[in-house]
Amino acid sequence: MQADVRTDFGGRTAFVTGGGSGIGRAAALLFAHHGARVAVVDLDAAGAAETVRLIRAAGGDAQFLSADLARESEVQQAVERCVARFGGLDCAFNNAGICPPAGPFHELDGAEWERVIAVDLSAVFYCMKHQIRHMLAHGGGAIVNTSSGAGVTPAPFLPHYTAAKHGVLGLTRVAAREYARQRIRVNAICPGVTDTPMMRASIDARPDLEPVLLATLPAGRMGEADEIARAALWLCSDAASYVSGVALAVDGASTCH
Repeated sequence: MQADVRTDFGGRTAFVTGGGSGIGRAAALLFAHHGARVAVVDLDAAGAAETVRLIRAAGGDAQFLSADLARESEVQQAVERCVARFGGLDCAFNNAGICPPAGPFHELDGAEWERVIAVDLSAVFYCMKHQIRHMLAHGGGAIVNTSSGAGVTPAPFLPHYTAAKHGVLGLTRVAAREYARQRIRVNAICPGVTDTPMMRASIDARPDLEPVLLATLPAGRMGEADEIARAALWLCSDAASYVSGVALAVDGASTCH
């Protein structure tokens, strides 16, 4: 059977944030496997360097770009460096984010609220703003943003995370409508509980957490990073050429009611 040319990213450049580990690394490797040149954007230099090493070892082309995505000037520089290094920017996976410790709404510290909003929402806005500017000047492109199950249903004791992930869906939808005629597609994925280093750190801190967590998941297991990455790849590909403004749940039916 021939490979589907609609998922061939040969000659294209993908900009992946949070590419140093977890879903971001899985996506960077997958884009490269399908022929893309990959900008691996992260603050974690060691993790991003390992992602780049893995891509290059498999014969791909990748470059680590360091950026604090909560600072617009650093986002702009990262986009410009990506374009300078690879000659363009065709698709972006705005995936970087944090999941803070849970706690009662009325006890949430203002500084912690601002930190989560900056990393999980404002950073996505800055990335989209500068990615779209480039895409407008070069005939279009595709953007996928990482929201969460908390973007469609509230996560009790995580008001800041819930607000940020709802906000990501709002940004996704308004950009999808605003730039549809300019051939820029914008979608979001809403991962469920996923087996990533960040999730494993939480489980290691509370060994009793995993069986309780698994019992709440309809599929009886966590998602794998590669399963989430495949959804992002498809949404960026020509196979999804008429898909825009979608919030795609990749969660084993966790938010299905």
